[in-house]
Amino acid sequence: MNLFYLRYFVTLAHVQHYTKAAEQLCITQPSLSHAISQMEKELGVPLFEKVGRNTTLTRFGEEFLSCAEHTLSTLDEGVASLKRSARGEGLIRLGLLRPLGVEFVPRLAARFLEEHPDKEIQFTFHTDVTQHLLEGLAARKFDLLFCSKPQEELGLTAVPIRRQELVLITPKNHPLAEEKSIDLAKTEPYPYVYFAKSSGIRDVIDEMFINSKIVPKIAYETEEDQVVAGLVSQGLGIAVVPYMDLLLKLNLNILKINTPAYERNFYLVNDDSVYMSPAVKAFQKYVLAGDTFSI
Repeated sequence: MNLFYLRYFVTLAHVQHYTKAAEQLCITQPSLSHAISQMEKELGVPLFEKVGRNTTLTRFGEEFLSCAEHTLSTLDEGVASLKRSARGEGLIRLGLLRPLGVEFVPRLAARFLEEHPDKEIQFTFHTDVTQHLLEGLAARKFDLLFCSKPQEELGLTAVPIRRQELVLITPKNHPLAEEKSIDLAKTEPYPYVYFAKSSGIRDVIDEMFINSKIVPKIAYETEEDQVVAGLVSQGLGIAVVPYMDLLLKLNLNILKINTPAYERNFYLVNDDSVYMSPAVKAFQKYVLAGDTFSI
């Protein structure tokens, strides 16, 4: 039994006439008869029976028809999906940091779709911290990531695409609240709300403290920048965080960091050892070719 035989069987089941079915299949009637005979021999039961001039399904044939149609439908859908992918269509699965999901990544996706109106392209968007996104990429749940720089030992391709300003935030009644800008070294006496080690920004902030030659007094740790800001606004410490509009809505004071110098970038990350569909490659190329790098 093979796929041709299955298609022969389904066609004959619907047409109910050997000569007409053979014509529709563009084969000879003896070839069709032989194929059906071989199938019945292999299955050990009759699939068809003669009723006058027509050929109808036996009860075994009716049972097998449902299975054959489902099998062929699944196969045809899979073939069609692969052909769409080869044409540059299909699904693009993105993993991203939450701050990039407010405007930056949605704008890229929308403009990419506008430039390819003739193609059937869909996106999925999943937000998380960098460590979890990298685990998802390793598990092949995502095609591309927008996140912090991955560790070198992971062997991933990471291209900087956007720079972000870091600021110091304090409660409104904090001793540093009157300052407009600050050297990080002056914050040594005060407890910090700090990013957890699973957060991609942790390494950047750790390096800032090393360069300032101080050790932060960590009172609390958490992964999300919004949670860090919320804890600080309730007087639980001070923090270095990426600048975001949310800070303006909370009971916080925002200070520019004068020293040390730092570089906080977001990266477009992928695994070159994993095949990328034409649609994913096209979107990757679009992102890297655009004017996305800004402060």
